[in-house]
Amino acid sequence: MSTVTETAVQSSQPPILPKSFNANQPTTIRLYPLSNYTFGTKENQPEEDPSVVARLTRLEEHYKHHGMRRTCEGILVCHEHNHPHILMLQIANAFFKLPGDYLRPEDDEVEGFKARLNERLAPVGSQFSGEGVNDEWQIGDTLAQWYRPNFETFMYPFIPAHVTRPKECKKLYFIQLPRSKVLSVPKNMKLLAVPLFELYDNTARYGPQLSAIPHLLSRYNFEFVDEAGNPTSVTPGGGPYQGEAPQTKVLAGDIAVEDGTNGTS
Repeated sequence: MSTVTETAVQSSQPPILPKSFNANQPTTIRLYPLSNYTFGTKENQPEEDPSVVARLTRLEEHYKHHGMRRTCEGILVCHEHNHPHILMLQIANAFFKLPGDYLRPEDDEVEGFKARLNERLAPVGSQFSGEGVNDEWQIGDTLAQWYRPNFETFMYPFIPAHVTRPKECKKLYFIQLPRSKVLSVPKNMKLLAVPLFELYDNTARYGPQLSAIPHLLSRYNFEFVDEAGNPTSVTPGGGPYQGEAPQTKVLAGDIAVEDGTNGTS
């Protein structure tokens, strides 16, 4: 403490203390470290459609019988070195996507979404036991809605002016991860932990939906805790991390991440 005081006194430019900037603060979300979670693999889950054309054809059939397709995906956040990371799937070393999928026509939105999350990430059988295996998903705020105006690949974060009946609406939900959880990914996919700075303004690699996630999460403040549950940093501020710099990590699935063709579906 004495060293800090002496340095401040000796400075020719003493720091200017800003006025309070804490009015109408956003919600503070507690993030747990990546090391708190257990990751495994399970049987392959092949894609339903062999091509983009087949996928759009199936969408058209769905629309004829059931109207607009409802899709839900989750933004699962943890931290590494006090920097938020998003849990994300990678398919065939190429396409990135968030956990989730389209809802069946008869599904309730939230319950149907939980079922799709379990299909992708819940452990099966007696693969794991103990804390965090059967914890129910905590579905949080809707952070974004993307619309598919036609039977095409393009989606927009608004309904174009000339469109009255969008063919699909995709909601992105914030998923509050508990202190510990067990996750299993299909063997034909990878589960990645991608830092926010890697996503930010990186549409070339991740596409417009995923690269917008840092913007969506800027509405929150974060409290970063260690494995024992003790706060280590908060936003804003908190100081630099110690040790290895944050980077994308493969949590389950194939060994290596390739830097080739990328995109989202």
